[in-house]
Amino acid sequence: MLRHPLRPRPNSHTLSTLLKASTSLSDHSIPPQLQSLSLKLSFHRHPFVASAFVSLYCKTRDLDSALKVFDEMPHRDEVCYAALINGQARAERSLDALRCFVEMKREGVASTGHSVSGAISAASKVAMLEQCLIMHGHAVVACFDSNVYVATSLIDGYGKCGVVEEARVVFDEMGNEVNLVGWNAMMAGYAQQGSHEHAVELFGLMESRGIEADVFSFLAILTAFYNAGMVEEIEIWLNRMTEEYGLEPLIEHYTCLVGAMGKAGRLEEAERVALTMPYKPDAALWRVLLSICADQRNPQVARRMSEKLLEINPNDDSAYVILVNAFAGAEEARKVWTMMKDNRVRKEAGNSWIEVRGRIHVFFAGRDMRHPRKDEIEAKLAELISESERVGYVLSEDDERKEMLWYHSKKLAVAFGLLSGVTPEGKAVRIVKNLRICRDCHDFLKCISRATKREIIVRDAHRYHRFVNGTSKCGDSW
Repeated sequence: MLRHPLRPRPNSHTLSTLLKASTSLSDHSIPPQLQSLSLKLSFHRHPFVASAFVSLYCKTRDLDSALKVFDEMPHRDEVCYAALINGQARAERSLDALRCFVEMKREGVASTGHSVSGAISAASKVAMLEQCLIMHGHAVVACFDSNVYVATSLIDGYGKCGVVEEARVVFDEMGNEVNLVGWNAMMAGYAQQGSHEHAVELFGLMESRGIEADVFSFLAILTAFYNAGMVEEIEIWLNRMTEEYGLEPLIEHYTCLVGAMGKAGRLEEAERVALTMPYKPDAALWRVLLSICADQRNPQVARRMSEKLLEINPNDDSAYVILVNAFAGAEEARKVWTMMKDNRVRKEAGNSWIEVRGRIHVFFAGRDMRHPRKDEIEAKLAELISESERVGYVLSEDDERKEMLWYHSKKLAVAFGLLSGVTPEGKAVRIVKNLRICRDCHDFLKCISRATKREIIVRDAHRYHRFVNGTSKCGDSW
């Protein structure tokens, strides 16, 4: 077109079409060229063109360019807002996505199904239940609750926030409108809880409706069995996946199998499967086996798993941190910490957060808190430790690490959640953790749920842990 003798001039629709076509290309050098062309033709401020650029840059994960185009737009409509909200949600910038939604409403721009579903997705990634509830209410008021994208996001959001009952209500209300993504989201919600009976029941119901399962459907089932510690069922369903459905398992499916074998004490067999499967083992798989070795206090195999992790990424702090837990003595653990320090590997900071009245309160491990209620939190934590010891809690480490364990981020977050006026009576205390919950905190929270007669729900990097009256719904398997 540009080389045609008559030199037809491209218009805004030409550029919008080209930008939509570019989303399917792997060559990310084309969008900047098109942006240069739009500047030459003075179309860069045109609403259709600018919205298309925002959408394209978000889909190619170039959020900085997307924000630059967005900020330069004189008039922002619901299309470009929806594109930016979804782009930020996909890039794990959840709080930015929610702020963008709030800004959109303050500017008087109407919501769309895509902007609402994007905001729900953003809230669910950081398990912000109150935000999911607020967005659900907004969807009802704005008549988007029957929108398939919004409803599917709600199912996924409530599942990731650990309230599968609410997810099931939305799921059932959709009736025959539920697509495969919705079915998978509902099964994944049950899987995170280890509710394998509900997940399998739902799989059968899906089959009876004539909806064909895909690899993610089976991943939800295998995850449910993995969290329930049922290795034989994983083997059965993995065979069914390949033989009955003709689906090729992904590395995530093999990770479920390998992890379950390790938990069942079949470490050698698990390692053999990892080395003979049709994929090169990734860091996630070796990390699962390393964690199991640490739980079973098997330092010999743990060292080998740690070395496998470091081969993939020499700066992987988890290779050292988890290995320390495999040793019973302080001397061996000290050697690992020294090795980590010598190799200049920095440990990822453990943090936990709790949502209170729409605000996020983040806690890091250690006594150096900068919370306005620091003194109250420390006093409450001391009180909780005393109460937990009366009902059977025993610190699993030596005196040298005792104070460090007392000030783990989860304990600080729970202490804050149980302060007067923070979490109402009868409402569960909900904590989100960026790393895997440690054994000591797991035992502590069981005792606290019994001593205070409060339900405590923790979502760590792997699954949900629900503590009620001194027991954990995960069955102490994580």
